[in-house]
Amino acid sequence: MDQDGRDQNFSAASQVNGDHVEVVVTGEVDMSTADALFRAATPDGVHCATLDLSAVTFFDSAAIHAVIRLADRYPGALEVRPSPQVLRVLEISGLAGQPWLKPPS
Repeated sequence: MDQDGRDQNFSAASQVNGDHVEVVVTGEVDMSTADALFRAATPDGVHCATLDLSAVTFFDSAAIHAVIRLADRYPGALEVRPSPQVLRVLEISGLAGQPWLKPPS
């Protein structure tokens, strides 16, 4: 994290297509970046979201909370594509069976 509070190992790039947003997240999602992930996934006018977390290297409880908030915001319309690290955290947290989780095949 730099002196301005921004984590140089994190990015969340979103692209809106109609009422769908896709967010590609890289780096570490933690208490300093989880809110930025949530904001990137909640632009006005969208009703479904895809989170591509395949390049996430660290995922903590704040990140889990952000994803749960997104699942509440987009019931039945959220897809999360995890990295192996994210998948492991979600498994430990008891969330591996959620319908929004799309583990790699």
